[in-house]
Amino acid sequence: MTEVTNKKMWSGRFREPLDPAFERWQRSFDFDKRLLLHELAASGAHAHALKDAGLLAADELIAILQGLQEIGTQAAVSPEFLNDPEAEDVHHFVEKKLVAQIGDIGYKLHSGRSRNEQIATDLRLYVRTAIDQVRSDLNEFCTALLDRASEAGDAAMPAYTHLQRAEPVLVAHWLLAYVEMFQRDADRLADCRDRVNLCPLGSGAVAGTTLPLNRDAMAKALGFDGPTANSIDATSDRDFVIEFCNTLALLAAHLSGWAEEMILFSSQEFGFIRLPEAYSTGSSAMPQKRNPDLLELTRGKAARIIGDATALLIARKGLPLAYQKDLQETQEMLYSSADSVVSLLPLVTGWVRAADFLYGHMATAAQTGYLNAWAAATYLLQRGVPFRIAHEQVGKAVRLCLEKGCELQDLPLEQLQQVSPAFDVDVYKHLTLDSVLALHDVYGGTAPHRVQQAIREARRKLESTREGIHAHA
Repeated sequence: MTEVTNKKMWSGRFREPLDPAFERWQRSFDFDKRLLLHELAASGAHAHALKDAGLLAADELIAILQGLQEIGTQAAVSPEFLNDPEAEDVHHFVEKKLVAQIGDIGYKLHSGRSRNEQIATDLRLYVRTAIDQVRSDLNEFCTALLDRASEAGDAAMPAYTHLQRAEPVLVAHWLLAYVEMFQRDADRLADCRDRVNLCPLGSGAVAGTTLPLNRDAMAKALGFDGPTANSIDATSDRDFVIEFCNTLALLAAHLSGWAEEMILFSSQEFGFIRLPEAYSTGSSAMPQKRNPDLLELTRGKAARIIGDATALLIARKGLPLAYQKDLQETQEMLYSSADSVVSLLPLVTGWVRAADFLYGHMATAAQTGYLNAWAAATYLLQRGVPFRIAHEQVGKAVRLCLEKGCELQDLPLEQLQQVSPAFDVDVYKHLTLDSVLALHDVYGGTAPHRVQQAIREARRKLESTREGIHAHA
């Protein structure tokens, strides 16, 4: 067995050791060790390519593969295994451990490759796995929203524009708006995955490997769609990291907006939602309080995730081709964003399933505040009154109601006819909540049968997405 030295992978050119403080400061192993399983998988694919190119004997390939497997096993069994203050990065760590196990044969594994292509490959594998996880978690979140939409039935609530009551909608329609929003995030992640899923192995340091390695075979072994097309670009490209984190930033912004609305609707001033105790805390001073901690932290996490995406762009701007050490700094932002979203999504899913929707309060609010005014204007429109005039006439009727302290449906017919002779006795049936909801009978509208159609379509899409995610597993 070869005695393992602590020499760097690049030490032959240098006569003097690194400054100890600089050496500790520039190491990336403390954070890139999370790439270990991806590094082992990519190393296995590279080993097979070396064997196919006639550069490894069969027994050497077996020894290397068994050594890589043992490294993964030891890392899984003992967290202390990864405590290596001398490993410069995950690539150096694997080489050290491999040589310790199988001797000089382990050094053959680095034939024809560079750490530049290794980290690019490991990161693509990491991002691909993270995308699949986030999409799966998003699917569960959307399923929870959709289940609550089905449960809500024909319950109604006010919809808001400018944070002012606008029109009544079904609670299900409101929840489906969030399903659409978060499905777009899932679709963006799927698009990102397509661009992620190319394999840099064989790109070497910058010009391509010097050995006749089968790049297509390595890509296929790792589940990639194919090899990257240009070795210079492959070793310097971090667009896939930026795109992924930008998508997470938009997802976080959507989650933050969702959380803000849940906070508003759970306040006593709205009274539409009762906060679930399992996701809330109390006040150390005021015994009556129930605070929306999960929702507030969701808003707070969005700031960090958006900041990570911004930092990535700044780190990448102005870098010449190809690999630069600056790119090492992009890793921690990636891990931070992915960790934040992966930890958050199951919690907001649990919140959605546990929250109480107070349908009675919602329905009362949906029938006050003149939310049937557009329906009244539509009634006049259907009787030949130009809409702009109908709009003004109903506005006058609302002003009259404000003076009398009543709703439109409570205004006597003779007073309605004072503002427009086109009003007749049948107007009142057009001003009921059910009629106002049914009036929005277009694809994407809140008419009950349209909403039921939307729920069915959303379920089909979620199931299709779920099957696609499982196909990648």
